[in-house]
Amino acid sequence: EKPKVVAKDAKPKAKTAKKGPKTVKTNKFTIDCTEPVDDDIFDIASFEKFLHDRIKVNGRTGNIGEAVSITREGNSIIVTNKIAFSKRYLKYLTKKFLKKQSLRDYIRVIARNPKSYYLRYFNFHEQEAD
Repeated sequence: EKPKVVAKDAKPKAKTAKKGPKTVKTNKFTIDCTEPVDDDIFDIASFEKFLHDRIKVNGRTGNIGEAVSITREGNSIIVTNKIAFSKRYLKYLTKKFLKKQSLRDYIRVIARNPKSYYLRYFNFHEQEAD
């Protein structure tokens, strides 16, 4: 067995000071539901309630409180959060709602910009032409 080699100037690592709580900036995400709402196949009020009931804060549903606010402006849902919250989670919940309403086969969720999604119909006409 070989003995461990230790450098002559080896010093134990200094412990770093603990930092305060992380500050998370407020994010504002938008889900634009204009197309399906105009065709009366999508109920935006029930979608708003679904998000309110299903969004998890600290691993628990129904725990939104002051951390997340959900508002409806016209045909859009605006989710404002003061906690760590991913846009991808909103897409997941939107797709889950569409599946529950049996609309997942007709409507897709597309990113418009880094802070918003919009709902759009699949293009069946292009597929029929092929």
